Amino acid sequence: MLNLHLSGDPDADDLLSSDPLALLVGMVLDQQIPLERAFSSPRDLKARLGGRLDPAEIAAMDPDDLAARFSARPALHRFPAANAKRVQELCRIVVDEYHGEADRVWRDATDGEDLLQRVRALPGFGEQKARIFVGLLGKQLGVDLPGWREAAGRFGQDGTFMSVADIVDRESLGRVRAYKQEMKAAAKKAAG
Repeated sequence: MLNLHLSGDPDADDLLSSDPLALLVGMVLDQQIPLERAFSSPRDLKARLGGRLDPAEIAAMDPDDLAARFSARPALHRFPAANAKRVQELCRIVVDEYHGEADRVWRDATDGEDLLQRVRALPGFGEQKARIFVGLLGKQLGVDLPGWREAAGRFGQDGTFMSVADIVDRESLGRVRAYKQEMKAAAKKAAG
């Protein structure tokens, strides 16, 4: 497995690279905040939980306690309570459906379409984010299931700089950020 470079912080990236639950949590949080913050938040959450990111413990936590840990300054997300709820539901699914092993979401998938369906069923993963995550798994983590590129759609293409699936260093982060700014500008122009 390659070392991911999503947060801009070596310790946070090491956690994302070594802990599948941390990676899933980072993906859940990657919306409406800078991606570096989203992908460093799993490290911060782990610290706030006493140095462990255990899906069974998180699933069993009092929801108000988890929301308070998300809300403590600096908050882990712009919408801490809503995302604490998503992360807790994610952990419940990991425990109930994947025997507490987050990587079974992709390890047990039979092909790209099965993987896409599994990811899409997770809280916080809409259609596009699910395809991006399939692309990230295939491009950077060596999840080479039959049909993964088709399931990832345009996010599975080589040589693109459209999403976190394409970020491998600071340069590619800049290229992805520029692409997203172009898309926002185009959408704003089309709407106005």
